[in-house]
Amino acid sequence: MTPHNEAKKEDIARIVIMPGDPRRAKFITENYLENYTLVNDVRGMLAYTGYYKGTRLTVMASGMGIPSMGIYSYELFKFYDVDVIIRVGSMGAYDANLELYDVVIAEESYSDSPYARIQNGNEDNILKSDTTLNEIITNTANEHNITLHKGRVYCSEVFYHEEVDIDYMNHTLGCFGTEMETFALFHNAKALGKKATAIITVSDHIRTGKETTADERETAFKTMMELALNSAIKM
Repeated sequence: MTPHNEAKKEDIARIVIMPGDPRRAKFITENYLENYTLVNDVRGMLAYTGYYKGTRLTVMASGMGIPSMGIYSYELFKFYDVDVIIRVGSMGAYDANLELYDVVIAEESYSDSPYARIQNGNEDNILKSDTTLNEIITNTANEHNITLHKGRVYCSEVFYHEEVDIDYMNHTLGCFGTEMETFALFHNAKALGKKATAIITVSDHIRTGKETTADERETAFKTMMELALNSAIKM
C-alpha cells in the first residue's frame, strides 16, 4: 500500500485502464467488467479490478493534471508491478480536421512542464508512447471499423490559459490538441521500463468553441472505452 492507494499488490492487475475522472472509472467498471471489486477509494480516486472477456484488468482514475497522473502512474508501475497503462481521456482540439468525439492515439506528448527534469533529470520535452501498444490499438480499431487519428498532443499544466496561439501550437509544434496527463504517464513508463499509451476523445474544439457536456464526457465516450478494453485483452 502507498499513501494514495490502499490496494494490496495482488489487488491490481498487470494492465490498467486509466481515465482521469473517478466517475468515468466507475462507469467503465459497471458497464464492462465482470466479477469486479473496489480496491481503492483513498481520496476518492476509485480503482476497480475485474474481468473483461476473461482477462483480468484494473480500471483506476488518475485525477487531473501532470502531478496527479505522475503520482498514481508511478506507484502503479513501481510498487504494484503494473506493466501497461492505457490512459483514456479527453482533449481540446486545435486541428481543424478534428471533430467532437473523434478518437486519437497520442503517439507523442509535448510539454513545457519541468516534471521529467525534476523527477529524474530528463531534459526531453517530447516523449513517445509505446509503439507496440499503438499497433495493437490500431489493429483493433480496424477490426471494429473505428477511425483513428494519430499524432502529437500538447500536455499542459494550465487549463485556463489567458492566451493561446493555436496556429503556433498546431502548425509549428505539430500538436493537434491539448490535454493534461500524457507527459507524466509517458515519462514514468520510460523511467521505469514499462509501457504506456493514451487513447483520447475530442471533448471540445478550441478553434470552433464546440464542446461536450460534463455528463457526455463521463459516459458518452464509449468508442474510446471499448477500443481500450478490446485492445487491452491482446496485450
